[in-house]
Parts: sequence; structure tokens; C-alpha cells
Amino acid sequence: MVRDNLFITVPSLFRCPISLDVMKSPVSLCTGVTYDRSSIQRWLDNGNNTCPATMQVLHSKDFVPNHTLQRLIQIWSNSVRHRSNSPDSPIQLVPSLSPDQARDLIKEIESKPEDCLECMSKIICFARESEESRKFLARIDGFVSLLVDFLGSGNANFLALEQVVRVLDMIISEHEDHKQLANSMLKSDRDCLSSILLVLQQGSAESRIASARVLESIAIDAESKLLIAEKDGLFSELIRIMSTETDPTMIESTLSCLIAVSMPRRIRPKIVRLGVVKQLTKLLSDPNWSVSVTEKALKLLEMASSAEDVEGVEHGDGARRDDTVERVLFVKRRQGSEHGHPEQRIDQDFGAYAEQLLAGGEATSRRFVENIQSELQIVSVKL
Repeated sequence: MVRDNLFITVPSLFRCPISLDVMKSPVSLCTGVTYDRSSIQRWLDNGNNTCPATMQVLHSKDFVPNHTLQRLIQIWSNSVRHRSNSPDSPIQLVPSLSPDQARDLIKEIESKPEDCLECMSKIICFARESEESRKFLARIDGFVSLLVDFLGSGNANFLALEQVVRVLDMIISEHEDHKQLANSMLKSDRDCLSSILLVLQQGSAESRIASARVLESIAIDAESKLLIAEKDGLFSELIRIMSTETDPTMIESTLSCLIAVSMPRRIRPKIVRLGVVKQLTKLLSDPNWSVSVTEKALKLLEMASSAEDVEGVEHGDGARRDDTVERVLFVKRRQGSEHGHPEQRIDQDFGAYAEQLLAGGEATSRRFVENIQSELQIVSVKL
């Protein structure tokens, strides 16, 4: 076992950029970035064709084993085992901050909230270390409430707001009372949603992704979803992100958030009026998105199609409609294959629909969306 007073800081070079764990089998992509083999393989298997770190399109998906780095990791690992006096046990990495140090940082944030950037940065690093660290932070009495108060203050430093949202995103799933947390964040005397909207509008990619995830986490019932939907500018910003950004994680987190908040039927006309159908059609016409992103887009389109206001909504030109149909067919065939449906049956299911829509020309957007909805019922989209 590692002694309580022995803390091991993992060199950043040894961590996989995806999992943040020490790499077991480091491999490099054509972009020169090195990942753990299992993590990057999972990324590519999900339909992605870009380097996660640089977002460059990969002209080759071949891996090159990084033997030099693997030897360095092995030397470091052996050194750690030697220091821990436990050569037969796996390395047990201790966070760069001790729990007591994390508590002290939180006390410092409480006493000087206007000067908390450095402390909050260290808390973020601590939370990233492990699931145990995140559980520890979530269970510190008053810490989550401190974060919520910070968001609701209305006059916090913007960089601090970004950090608070990121910490909240990392520990919110470990919080024991989601209902209480949602109620606290959505209280009328707090301005948490305004702070989250500001981060969505002006924050870094990481903090915007965190903001969407936090919104999804507090959308736990019909009441909370309605309160979120009523926030001026929030849906508009989420739809803008979906239509203008290219980061797959950001697109997927935004779609997940919109799906979660739009579950009540009375909310759906609002996203339709804000142009979600047109933006989803545009997104679905792009063959480069992962299957996961496409499935979520189809799910949201299905939900939007149930809104009464969908009649007359613009859905794009004929070429884009054609691309969308092809994308729907691709995803549904893949889903059918994964669920044991023969390829021929999937072709039969969709052949008539594809022929009708491709030849439709000036078909109304209502019919377009209804047909999408109808076909989604053949092989259900399960998120």
C-alpha cells in the first residue's frame, strides 16, 4: 500500500489525453499526438475521424507504437513501486493534493471568493485525478452550495464562473440529492441560469461543454425543465452552438441538453420556432459526424416533429434533404445490424420512404418531419 504521506504526481506526458490515466500501450496518430491504444481505438470505433487533441482530420487511422514513451513509463512505474515498498501490487496513484489540502483550499475560497482563481484551478486538477477525488469533493459539507452561491451571485469574475461550472460538472453526478441541487440552482432569487448562459456565450470550449452538461443534470423533472426553457436566450444559444460549432463533444453535449430539457411537449414548439429543425437537417446532411451525434440529432428531430408549430418550418434545400435521407438510412442500417436485423430487411423498410422523399421536390417541411418521425418508429433510437 502507498503510505498516507506519500504523494505521487504523474508526469502529464504519461497521461492519455482522452482518459487522463497513465498509458498502458501508448500509440501515436499521424498528427503526432500519443494516446493509450484502448482509448483512441474506442474514439475511432465511435465513428470519429479526427484527432481528439488537435481536431485535425486523420488522413490515416494507423497507429504507431511509441516504444520510447512506453519504456519511460515503465521506468517511472518501477520507481514508484520501489518507493511504495509494495512491488507486487499495482501502482496506487495519490492525487497531487491531499484531501486535507483540498479542504483548506475550499475554506480559502469561502473566505476570499473574490480572489479564488488559483484555488479553484487546483480544485479542478484535484477533481480530474480520480473518481474518488470527485466523490470526496461532492461530499464535503457546503461545497456544492458554495459553488451554487457563486453562480447565483451575479457579480462574479467571469474566469471564476468558468471554473465553477467546470468543477460543478465534474462532481454533480456524485451529489446525493439532485432534486435539492436543482431547486437550489433554479430559485427565483438566484441568477444561476444567467451565469450559465454567459459561459455558454463567451466561455472556452471546455466550460461551454460543462455548462450544457450541468443544465442537463438539473433538468430532472417537468418543473425544472420548464424553468430552464423559460430563460430568455438559453435555447437560442444552445441551437446556435449546435449550428456553428465543430467540436464533436460540444455538439453532442448540446444535443443531449436540448433533448433532456425538451421532454415536456409544451416546450417543443419553442425550439421549433427558434429554427431547430433547419439546423438538425443541416447537421444530419454532414456524413462526418459520429453515429452517436447523429442518433441524438435524430432523436431531437423526432421530438421537434411532435410540436404543433412545425407546420411551415423551413428544412433546407433539396440537396440537403437528399443528404439527410442518406444519413438517416446509414444510421438506421447500422442500428439494425447491431440489433440483429438483416441488411435486406432494413433496405425494404426504408426503400419506399427514401424514394418518396427524394422524389418529393416541394414536399412541405411538415411532411418531411413526419416522415422522419414515422421511420424512427421502425427501428427505435435508443440513447
